[in-house]
Amino acid sequence: MHIVQLANFYGPRSGGLRTALHHLGAGYVARGHRVTLVVPGRRYADELLPGGVRRCSLPAPRIPGTGGYRAVDPRRVRAVLRELRPDRLEVSDRLTLRGMGEWARRAGVPSVVISHERLDRLLEQFLLPAPLARRVADTANRRMADSYDTVVCTTAFARAEFDRIHAPNVRRVPLGVDLTVFDPARRHDGWRHTLAGGADALLVHCGRLSPEKHVERSVDTVAALTEAGARVRLVVAGDGPRRRALERRARGLPVTFLGFLGDRMDVARLLASSDVSLAPGPHETFGLAALEALASGTPVVVSASSALREIVGPTGGAAGTAVPDAAPAFATAVTGLLESPESIRRAAARARAEQFSWGDSVAEMLGVLGAEH
Repeated sequence: MHIVQLANFYGPRSGGLRTALHHLGAGYVARGHRVTLVVPGRRYADELLPGGVRRCSLPAPRIPGTGGYRAVDPRRVRAVLRELRPDRLEVSDRLTLRGMGEWARRAGVPSVVISHERLDRLLEQFLLPAPLARRVADTANRRMADSYDTVVCTTAFARAEFDRIHAPNVRRVPLGVDLTVFDPARRHDGWRHTLAGGADALLVHCGRLSPEKHVERSVDTVAALTEAGARVRLVVAGDGPRRRALERRARGLPVTFLGFLGDRMDVARLLASSDVSLAPGPHETFGLAALEALASGTPVVVSASSALREIVGPTGGAAGTAVPDAAPAFATAVTGLLESPESIRRAAARARAEQFSWGDSVAEMLGVLGAEH
């Protein structure tokens, strides 16, 4: 069976959407399917990715202020789809490619859209009052749900806005984490010692430095801990449009900006060598970076306003804590986690991550696509 995956806002170097598409696509190929991934790029390109997925890049303009994201014209996508003749269509864009569900219906192709974000939360970020944001999102979500055979949400948090409108065709499929690359055994004491710079605890924030991630809360958490007398250092791995502003905010604080880490093994080593990972973004609908930290044996402190509270688990404990969106709450949670014996918190974090495998995600998605065999 030929499964075609579509996405805009596909990270040029990294990102949760890129990671998810690559793992799902490779999983489909491993189960005997043919997979083509269609994404935006600087120019036309047709290449075979590790894992056997064919990636077709279509020329698309950069979106200003996003650090390199692009969105391809839907007309070009439709032209390529006519050539590819998919048996199943999987769309990971509910905004710029929202019309692909109608294309699939006219072509007689079963279709699935994966909702990687909360539309009501996105609208609130653009300063719409919450009631108006919900009304606009509800209207758009009804249209989208009607145009696809199935809407897939990765968490209950992501699904909530569809439950609010009683959409009948919604399925929940959690994503997974690479439990081989991200492993507590990647810990490197020498590197940790160098990064910590004499601090007693090494904190990490890993991800894109963009407004919706609220990285400033991680910086402010270090400020609160330092003011309370704690000897900590925060390492920020990632790049994005907020980097300069964050560097100014962190001036005089024990914060190190590593920039983008292009080698996934370096990311895995950093996460495994840290004591606590911070994930303050209040709009995260899954949070692969937090799950990668857990897989590395590093507990997380996350925003209780996001889906990450589901990743941490209903009781939290030594694996991590979900707290209100305020630096003092994050600082208190960090202190509490560090009071647990290191062996206990690392084992708890890993055990939680092991509940999320890409194998399970692939199997469930193939069931949704009607492509189990």
